[in-house]
Amino acid sequence: MSPPSYDSTGVEYYTIPSFKFVSGPSTDIRVAYRCFNPSAQKAVCIPTCFGGRINTTLSFTAEDQALHAYRVIVVAMLGNGESSSPSNLPDFPKSLDYRDCINAQYQLLTNHLGIKELEAVIGFSMGGQQAYHWACMYPEFMKYAVPICTSAKTSLHNYAFIEGPIAALTNSIDYEDGAFRAKGIKPTRGLRAFGRAYCAWAMSAPWFREKKFEKLGFSNVEDFIQSNWEDSFEAWDPEDVLILARMWQAGDIGKVREDGDYLKTLDAIEAKMLVMPSRTDTYFPPEDSEIEVQHLKHGELAVIETVWGHMAGGGANEDDTLWMSDRIAKFIGTEPSLVGNLKQTRLE
Repeated sequence: MSPPSYDSTGVEYYTIPSFKFVSGPSTDIRVAYRCFNPSAQKAVCIPTCFGGRINTTLSFTAEDQALHAYRVIVVAMLGNGESSSPSNLPDFPKSLDYRDCINAQYQLLTNHLGIKELEAVIGFSMGGQQAYHWACMYPEFMKYAVPICTSAKTSLHNYAFIEGPIAALTNSIDYEDGAFRAKGIKPTRGLRAFGRAYCAWAMSAPWFREKKFEKLGFSNVEDFIQSNWEDSFEAWDPEDVLILARMWQAGDIGKVREDGDYLKTLDAIEAKMLVMPSRTDTYFPPEDSEIEVQHLKHGELAVIETVWGHMAGGGANEDDTLWMSDRIAKFIGTEPSLVGNLKQTRLE
């Protein structure tokens, strides 16, 4: 989750004139991004996740991690408040599609940054759904994709989960049935309710049973809920939260095909894919990833054995992060000397 204070370190912006959205409207937009190690030859794109900002996104660029020697571009997906979003663009469309995000990112990388080929696209959660879309929409532009704790199509169970936090926000008294902005109100109660309704899903039952919140510095579960989830979502714009949640619910790579068949879309992916679910993810369960990998020509499944639930894929637990980094390094062929001495053991 993003902390209430915004970190703008290294963030740059690229303007795309008359960008056409899948839903039809055209308008000027801006794409926020940050480059790590810009002089490196091989480039990797990492889109942000739901609730993530550029500088809270796990980039694997630390000295002992997989992408230390790569040119890593972390890109804020449309709608997240850094790139163009309802909160900063008055004529932003009422709906958003993952294809909009990928088309904007492609223009950033090619027209602005001069990148002709990506070594990989790596993403967590909604960032992982973007990685899947990259592999379908621009198959010749990338060699590898690493979707982490995610799916190529949002499941019905996942859709239903998201409805809970959405309802908590939109039915709050200070949301004013969507008229809050016209009345000069920020729906603080609604945003905090969104975070409270969301928080249990992000971790796992064993995580709570073992009181792992204490490892994060929280004295009890209520402290964790208020400080890590309610406070974090209170810092967000409600319409940004909702447009991303609705895009997440509608996530489906089948939309790139006329017949809408997402399994056939998986069958057609040419990139080498490392699919990394968390064993204890409650809304992107590993069973869904197992099904998807069966349809990939060059798919590899690597389950994160952890109690940290969905958030294991976002860097919540250092041991899981190091394990993922090691698997990514091996998958994309990073020289061992560039990765450093990564931990091979798993800690509780």
